[in-house]
Amino acid sequence: MINTIIIDDEENARSNLKLILEEYCPTINVVAEAGSADEARALINEHQPNLLFLDINMPNEDGFELLESLENKNFSVIFITAHNQFALKALKAGAIDYIEKPIDIEDLQAAISKVSVDDAKGGNVDYNMIRNILNEHKNESKSDIIAVPTLSGYEIIKIEDIIHLEADESYTKIFLTNGKKTTSSMTIAKYEKVLNEDIFFRVHKSHIINTRHHLKEFNRHEGNVAIMDNGEAIPVARRKLSGFISKIKTF
Repeated sequence: MINTIIIDDEENARSNLKLILEEYCPTINVVAEAGSADEARALINEHQPNLLFLDINMPNEDGFELLESLENKNFSVIFITAHNQFALKALKAGAIDYIEKPIDIEDLQAAISKVSVDDAKGGNVDYNMIRNILNEHKNESKSDIIAVPTLSGYEIIKIEDIIHLEADESYTKIFLTNGKKTTSSMTIAKYEKVLNEDIFFRVHKSHIINTRHHLKEFNRHEGNVAIMDNGEAIPVARRKLSGFISKIKTF
């Protein structure tokens, strides 16, 4: 069992999450609940949990400040927030995970599946870096920027600068307007979920294109390809054709 503490200043939110965990997540054992950072510190010291469900936005002391105050972080963390902070959404990797309120059961189960009682990851995560990313971009909308996990860290990229993405086994190549190519450690399937569907479209199992900013034309004569404004021709799969045509008709 994964011994867990729920930390959220809203009592109803704590109760709701606990009920969902009891019904849908049998590996989770909720040992305590906390409504503040002060209360959480005492309970963490007492119970030595494997996992924290931690609300980011709490009064007086937020979730990041709580983590910074703890000397030993021998637990995993799943962040919880009511705000759709796109930068944090793109940091879903390794020990860092994130679920939004209202809680989606499949997202919750996917986050829990990454947690191991034998591999506490909290001490290896730079939470201050995550907070800095959020603070730097808190006034930008979710369609403005994305924090891309790379092999060496994270790169902040403007959405309008992305021309297209291409799958490369378990990695993703991101092609930018300045001619640069960034390799991300996230799969293209994850990018399909993360990226704004009003801007991006997955035209092929290996390709996502920026239809809003960089699609130049669609050419049937070349075998159904999307021509981007950098001259690259991206194949449009037959099963994606109808949805793609419907999308570009709305422009």
